[in-house]
Order: sequence, then C-alpha cells, then structure tokens
Amino acid sequence: MIPFNIKQLETFLLVATFGSFRKAAERLNTTQPAVSTRIAGLEEALGAKLFERQSSTVRLTAEGQRLLPPAQRVLRVAERLQLAASSLSETAGVLRLGVAESIVHTWLPDFLRELQANYPLVDTDIVVDATTTLRNELMSHRLDLAVLMGPILEYSIENIELPSFPLIWVCSPQLKLPNRRKLTLKDLMQFPIISYARSTRPYSELYRKLTGELEETPRIFPANSLAASIKMTLNGIGIATLPEDVVQEYTESGKLRIVDCEWHPSDLQFTASYSSEPSNPIAERAAKLAACVAHAYAARTGQAQHAGGRKKRDALQDPAVRFPAGRCSQPTDVPGR
Repeated sequence: MIPFNIKQLETFLLVATFGSFRKAAERLNTTQPAVSTRIAGLEEALGAKLFERQSSTVRLTAEGQRLLPPAQRVLRVAERLQLAASSLSETAGVLRLGVAESIVHTWLPDFLRELQANYPLVDTDIVVDATTTLRNELMSHRLDLAVLMGPILEYSIENIELPSFPLIWVCSPQLKLPNRRKLTLKDLMQFPIISYARSTRPYSELYRKLTGELEETPRIFPANSLAASIKMTLNGIGIATLPEDVVQEYTESGKLRIVDCEWHPSDLQFTASYSSEPSNPIAERAAKLAACVAHAYAARTGQAQHAGGRKKRDALQDPAVRFPAGRCSQPTDVPGR
C-alpha cells in the first residue's frame, strides 16, 4: 500500500470545498502545482480518481464523494491529537474576522485583547461590514469567523449565540415631539425614521410595522453605516432606532434624547458563526472566546437580563479552551437559545 499523509487529506477536503485547485492553494498558502501534486499522490495511494477536472473548476467523482466523509473524520481526529500534544499559546495562523459595526462600538476591543493574550501567534485580518455581506463572505470561505446578525441556517455553518442588543428610539433634543410620556408610532412619523439598511432584519420589521398600521407611506431613511445613522440623528434629520449600548454616551450627555414609544423593534440577535467544513480550529476557538467576551461585556453593562430564559449550551465546555485570568479566566456555560 502506498502511504498518504494528513496534508494530502487536508488538501483534498479544501479542493472539494472550494471546487478549485487555485482557491485551495490560496487557503494553504502554497502553489497550484503543489496542490495538484498532493491530489495526484493521494489518488495514487488510494487507487481512485477523486476529481473530475474541468476548464475552470473541479468536482468530486463518485469515488471522491464516497471517500469525503471518512476523510473528514480522519482529519478531525488528527486535529484533536495535535491540539492535545501542543500548547494553545503555540497555535499559529491567520484569522480572517468579519464583524458587524455594532460589535465594533461595543466589545470588539475586549475580544481583540483576549485573542492576543490567548493566541499570540495568531494574526487577525478584520473586515467591518453589513451582515448580508459578511454572510456571503463567510459562505464563500473568504472569512473564517463572522460576528453578525444571525444565525446562518446552513448545514456547514456553526453558530454560537451571543447576547442581544436592545434597540431604543432616540432623537435630537431639537425635534419638537408631543409632550406626552409615551408616544405612538403616528407621533414619531412626523419625522423621517432612520433605520438599518434595507437588506437587514431590523429594516424589514420596521417597514412591515409602519406600513401595516399606518395609512400614510412611512419616510424611512435606511443607512448602511451605524456611524452615519448616529450622525444624522445628532443633526436632527429624524428619529432613529439604535442599539442602546452604542448611543449611551450621547444619551447620558444629553446630545440625544431617548423617546418612549408604545412599540419597540426587536432586539438585535448576534451569533459568532464559522464554517465547520473544512474544519478550522482557530475559528472555532475564536468563536468560543468571542462568546465569553460578549457575555462578560453584557454582564458588565447590565444587559445580562436580556439573555434570561435561555438554555445552557456547551460553547465553552471544550477543555482545550483556556482563558487568561480576568474576564474570561475559566471555561463557563454560555447562555444560548
């Protein structure tokens, strides 16, 4: 029997995932000829043709499809063996991280500090974008981990639920609203409503609510940038629904006024999402660390009640995960749905 190695199996799984020798080479930081050589060696060792090569893509043969599940299991066992034999501080690589803007304004700095403390040899490439873009990038394997408004309901994506962010109505003190303790949606509709982008869940919910209950056509100003929404609200352009944590400094300083309305949009639900195929231990550990940091932030800022009633989950029960002394010093249960 001709021997084969783990590197060949890893290459096989990446080519199968991407449908491309070139993309697999980019992920492995090697050349396309090197990928072709590994696949040819694996095919010779197994005595089976694994891929049908076409002009621009490749696809698994029937034999390749049959061998894919056992190859995935072997690689997972090899990764666990490697983790058991090495220190977490020796974990090295690049984490391609995508985050929604709300996270940038809240617990992202804490997470980056914890990530550096736990994995000093891991470099981080950060992309800040809308959830729809982050989802597409993750599904295309251009991101390893995405913190977005989730979950992503795909079989190959693992989602770790994070604490929610309550949305509140805010406006500039310059706006002349009715002098009542609790306002109606009709009261708010005197002014434009500043919202998240059209492709987001908060916009869809807001649009359905306003068009379903009010006769007049709502004036909604969707914005792709949270910073732009805040700026428009500060300048008195309209009334906005924004995360309470993000605008806290403005409400406390009096630059923005909290509006008590009879209806509030649903809280923003975030997940730390990563692809399980192919396996990515760095992304998995970083997602668990993100959950720990996010829950510590929520507890510190008084949001812990928003996670009430959730089931316990084992996101941080992996004994291989260790955290430095401080916010995430011990693996603990993470509330989840």
